[in-house]
Amino acid sequence: MTATNPLLDFSDLPRFADVRPEHVSPALDVLLERARDAVARAAAPETPAGWDAVVAHLEAATEPLGRAWGIVGHLSSVADTPELRAAHAENLPRVTEFFASVGQNLALYEKYKAIAASGAPLDATRRKILDDALRDFRLSGAELPDSEKPRFATLQEEQAALAKRFSDHVLDATNAFAHFVEEEAELVGLPDDAKAAAREAAEKAGRDGWKFTLQFPSYFPVMQYAAHRPLRETMYRAYVARASELGPAYAQGKADWDNSQVMLDQLRLRREEATMLGYASFAEVSLATKMAESPAQVVSFLEDLAKRARPFAERDWAELQQFASEALGMATMAPWDVSFAAEKLRERRYAFSENEVKQYFPEQKVLDGLFGLVSRLFDVTIERDEASVWHPDVRFFKVVSGGRTIAQFYLDPYAREGKRGGAWMDDARGRRRHADGTVQTPVAYLVCNFSPPVGGKPALFTHDEVITLFHEFGHGLHHMLTQVDELSVSGINGVEWDAVELPSQFMENFCWEWDVVAAMSAHVDTGESLPRALFDKMLAAKNFQSGLGTLRQIVFSLFDMRLHMDFSSADTGAIIAFARELNDRYHVVPQASFSRWPNSFSHIFAGGYAAGYYSYKWAEVLSADAYEAFEEAARLEGRGIVDAETGARYRREILSVGGSRQAMASFAAFRGRPPRIDALLRHHGMDGGIDGITGAEKTAH
Repeated sequence: MTATNPLLDFSDLPRFADVRPEHVSPALDVLLERARDAVARAAAPETPAGWDAVVAHLEAATEPLGRAWGIVGHLSSVADTPELRAAHAENLPRVTEFFASVGQNLALYEKYKAIAASGAPLDATRRKILDDALRDFRLSGAELPDSEKPRFATLQEEQAALAKRFSDHVLDATNAFAHFVEEEAELVGLPDDAKAAAREAAEKAGRDGWKFTLQFPSYFPVMQYAAHRPLRETMYRAYVARASELGPAYAQGKADWDNSQVMLDQLRLRREEATMLGYASFAEVSLATKMAESPAQVVSFLEDLAKRARPFAERDWAELQQFASEALGMATMAPWDVSFAAEKLRERRYAFSENEVKQYFPEQKVLDGLFGLVSRLFDVTIERDEASVWHPDVRFFKVVSGGRTIAQFYLDPYAREGKRGGAWMDDARGRRRHADGTVQTPVAYLVCNFSPPVGGKPALFTHDEVITLFHEFGHGLHHMLTQVDELSVSGINGVEWDAVELPSQFMENFCWEWDVVAAMSAHVDTGESLPRALFDKMLAAKNFQSGLGTLRQIVFSLFDMRLHMDFSSADTGAIIAFARELNDRYHVVPQASFSRWPNSFSHIFAGGYAAGYYSYKWAEVLSADAYEAFEEAARLEGRGIVDAETGARYRREILSVGGSRQAMASFAAFRGRPPRIDALLRHHGMDGGIDGITGAEKTAH
């Protein structure tokens, strides 16, 4: 079986059509044995402390393990089955234990220190790799006494298992819920495509009527457009209580999907890890690999931004409440009324609806516009390609420069059962130069959860979904356009986590430029480009309720950071109480008493953002300032917003260098100065009354 195991074939792209759950354990048997042998050889006393004998040798031997396990993890996220989940759970402890053992290998650590101290000529990229590796050895417990290392390794295994359990609970609780509507009168206000999708879902389930689920493309149109208040309430209560003791799954006897204890256990293990490493909190451990200098600095940055946003949020909330009362007859808005009322207010104030805009963004036209923009900015072309895929909806593309393929990517755009929610970019393989001089080109996964085609029409994207697509493609460009040949710092590897959102958030800005939007819009029925008058309304509404949106993100960020700074409780209700306390302090919209949003906060409990969710706002300072360079090229030099000259500099100084130097150095190389917060505030319509340097600007330095 080993000879034919697709997880052991690294000759080209993954053979997704051939991978089966029964391949996982045998493949890892082989790859783990090879990796352990490589570690032993690199750490052996007789092995010279040199780059090729230790660093390069170890990377070459462990990369296949990472790639194969990455395929398994990817399939678990996009094509979950009971058999695959079992195979993943069986092997997760083995893989976690191996990488934990590498980080704790004192002999290997000494080899890296010897290389760093040897005085051997190393370029800046390799020096950065060594610095990162030495830091990671310390964070992995290499300097712990031998008596404590087994416990530290156990902590890593248990945390990995809890993260997977948290994610599985959210996925299962989301997939288990279904609400069937039998009377069409309950669907008043819903767009035709949302009703058509619900009708098709009911037919697939063998039922009459319409089926609604907690998958976002099914859930959110109900909250935004359904005039029938009981329908909105049913969906809202189920959504915000997912994976908790109040969720529908719990009532159905699925108490094992409740994440309350999982969160407490994860926090307890993270605190223990921090203590063992000599840190005051896990927040300090997390920030050891980030730009921010301390948890207090992050909290100060967020509180400063909250203070600036609050007047705008208070205005937004007062206007929404007044509108709901006077125009909709809602003396008091319930939580399930907020999105509905906001959409009605948007329509009243700006004379358009998001559903109207959606008709102008059929999928292929959007993709053509995105690919055309990238071509103009970065002098590459994107073309369809062929590869084995995990689902018929998945497409494959190549990135071409100078007549040769420099990268490839998979695009999996639609929501479906067995696929976790949200949107993300991940790497199938990274760029590296092999010992024979050949270059392994990078390959990316781009995953979204948009509404699939219905009624014989192409998939239509909301403008928010267009922005999401551009966001994830920005991550993809960071991974795919790297020119660094060392795997550990090519692409997004080695980039500080609070800077990794810079390229993604940067790309979002182009979704608000007329030339870009006009080129990627065509009405699904008439083919007419988005009218300029409608775009102008969208632009006028761009910062509609941006104060509320900013405070919402700040609550999430402060909850995450404070949870990992000074929260300590064994009470399963304490986390929810803490979330409510922070919401009451920093937000202007009350939190529903039954809301359990932390129970599905996968970013921090299962997605690598623990004590790092602030990165979205932190990096937004960088991305807005970076985009301002393109605005300056258009405004001051008359070259247009899609400026190839500025794009070439951005590609050279930000995208190409990946993690081979500090993110702040890359930013300064592009902008010629440190970042400023002014552009961020201006982009959100919150730049009034700013005097002098801000706290956030000091932080960004």
